[in-house]
Amino acid sequence: QVQLVESGGGLVQAGGSLRLSCAASGRTFSRYAMGWFRQGSGKGREFVAANSRSGGNTYYADPVKGRFTISRDNAKNTVYLQMNSLKPEDKAVYYCAADDAFGTIVAGRCTYWGQGTQVTVSS
Repeated sequence: QVQLVESGGGLVQAGGSLRLSCAASGRTFSRYAMGWFRQGSGKGREFVAANSRSGGNTYYADPVKGRFTISRDNAKNTVYLQMNSLKPEDKAVYYCAADDAFGTIVAGRCTYWGQGTQVTVSS
């Protein structure tokens, strides 16, 4: 079992930045690929970014490429999502997820999920 707890959400003006964190506990963090997803009001959950076990491979959804950066610190059992140049359409609940395989993260079929953190972007 892996427990995931997100933090760092909040209210920011358009063009601003936020950094989300996801702290993992339980099994060895470095054995898991990690990802971030989001769900806006009235919308389905969508993939945002993924990070391989070592952090060497990353993958981003087109809407966030060049603005968001996923990273991880295996010594701290934490994955991050740095969000820059935020837009009103980035408003959503952001979820952290973990799975054994990088490809499974990208496909959204993750085994473990956090409870989410709200990001609101004002125009």
